[in-house]
Amino acid sequence: MAHYKSFEQLEIYQLARILCDEIWGLIVSTPLGKDYKLREQINGSSGSIMDNIAEGFGRGGNREFINFLSYAKGSCSETEAQLQRAYDRKHITEQECQLLSKKRRN
Repeated sequence: MAHYKSFEQLEIYQLARILCDEIWGLIVSTPLGKDYKLREQINGSSGSIMDNIAEGFGRGGNREFINFLSYAKGSCSETEAQLQRAYDRKHITEQECQLLSKKRRN
C-alpha cells in the first residue's frame, strides 16, 4: 500500500468503479430502473464496494485496510445476490447477469 499515493491507483478500485458504472447502465436501460427498491439496493451495494476500498485506503493502516477490503467483498456478494434477483424478476437477461457476475468474481 505504501507505494500508492491514492486509492484511485489501485486496480481493485478501478475494477469496482467499472462494475458500479455497468450496474448503473443496467438501471437506466432496463426494467430494473422501475423496481425502485431493488434498484436502490443494487446501486448502493455496488457503490459500497468502491466506497469501502477508498475508506480503508484512507485510514492509512494495513490492518484497517484489510478490514475494509472484507467489507467490500461482502458488498460484492450482496451485489451478486441482487443481480440474481434482477434476473429472476426478468429485469435483466441471463447474459447480462452472467457477464456482471463474472466481473464481480474477478
